[in-house]
Amino acid sequence: MAHAVNAGARLDRLPISGFHYRIFWLVGAGMFFDGYDLYVAGGVLASAIQTKFSTLPQNLQFISLTFVGMTLGSLITGFVGDRFGRRFTYQINLLIFGLASLAAAFAQDMTQLILCRFVQGLGLGAEIVVGYSTMTEFVPPKTRGRWLSMMAFIVVAGFPATALLGYLIIPSFGWRPMFVIAGLGSLIVWYLRKNLPESPRWLEAQGRAGEAERLMREIEREAAGGKPLPAVVVPAAVPQVAAADLVKPPLLRRLVVGCWVLISINTLIFGFVLFLPQFFLRQGLTIANSLAYTVVLSAASLVGCALGAYGSDAVGRRASIIAASIVTIVAGHIYARFDAASDAAVVLTVGFILIVAIYVQTAILYGVYTPELFPTEIRLRANGICNMFGRGATVVSPFIVGSLMASSGLPGVIWLMIGLVVVQILVVWAWGVEPRNRALEDVAAKA
Repeated sequence: MAHAVNAGARLDRLPISGFHYRIFWLVGAGMFFDGYDLYVAGGVLASAIQTKFSTLPQNLQFISLTFVGMTLGSLITGFVGDRFGRRFTYQINLLIFGLASLAAAFAQDMTQLILCRFVQGLGLGAEIVVGYSTMTEFVPPKTRGRWLSMMAFIVVAGFPATALLGYLIIPSFGWRPMFVIAGLGSLIVWYLRKNLPESPRWLEAQGRAGEAERLMREIEREAAGGKPLPAVVVPAAVPQVAAADLVKPPLLRRLVVGCWVLISINTLIFGFVLFLPQFFLRQGLTIANSLAYTVVLSAASLVGCALGAYGSDAVGRRASIIAASIVTIVAGHIYARFDAASDAAVVLTVGFILIVAIYVQTAILYGVYTPELFPTEIRLRANGICNMFGRGATVVSPFIVGSLMASSGLPGVIWLMIGLVVVQILVVWAWGVEPRNRALEDVAAKA
């Protein structure tokens, strides 16, 4: 890698300023609506099946094709983002899922809604990959975990937002307004995000040193605020890598880690958390009570992300992931033994702890850990491949969950989750690296 600009070292030594907050909120606003659209399915599908607009098989198709779209979107955007830049990619994906959300609000039957949801999925999968990866390249290593976990907090805020809005809107007005909110919000953010800068790290990796230098001077001038900046500590040269290096050690091991942890956390969220309203309906609750229970448990997602933000920098990524995984196993085992209709207090208490543990992992695995594992020149591609496998798992997991619910009930679903998390612990412990307090270039250079 050429070091004429030293974009990474120069960005890493900048004091936190209005520049960082502007990047955070503009990227985060799009990520919020991505999270909103991800979680909107829970309340929408519960309402659609109750009003006979859909059937259970159609609901499973809706979820599955959402993730077919997200799988394709994750893979495509990785290659597009590394080839054409972060800025181009995070704008086009917002436009795709914003327009598709508005179209979904006017679907005349479930077939049309499923088709719109597939198109939404293309944009949703892209936003997750490019949003976290872009933010990773701008923030300093000492607080990178906190920044990226808080980005995950914003994404996950879509969960309680959809749960609360669903509780207030769906019983009286139906599910269509939920998609109108997503579409209009996404298009507003698309307009506001036009002035986001390209990543200087990416520009330098592409050999566009002149553009990277001009942009770095603008960023430094804004961040300095008229005060002198710390000296640049020039790192040792890091050889450039190509996509083919992903199938060779040590990047192959990192790719396996990234793929498995995203398979695990995607299945936890979209094979369990997203199904909460439908689980509660099957246990005898009304649609209103089901959505109310989901609102209570959704608050735990924000607590989990906040704990992930603290833990990722304070104790490290690997330790936080493994600790949260162990809590998931224990709480999940207890949760499966109780019934929402007859043991409400226990279900809500243990469920709260379980959701907290799941979202500690969500904050770190989505937002922090996976983008850090790979060099800048292939970061989006590698992150896109990991997300492709993660989203690919959710293409089939709704059908597996539906089958387990029919044959074994909620305990069967929980045991599937526990099995995935056990393997996650082993993979992260054996092959995971620890990026805490390390420059991205340093992480990229060492096995």
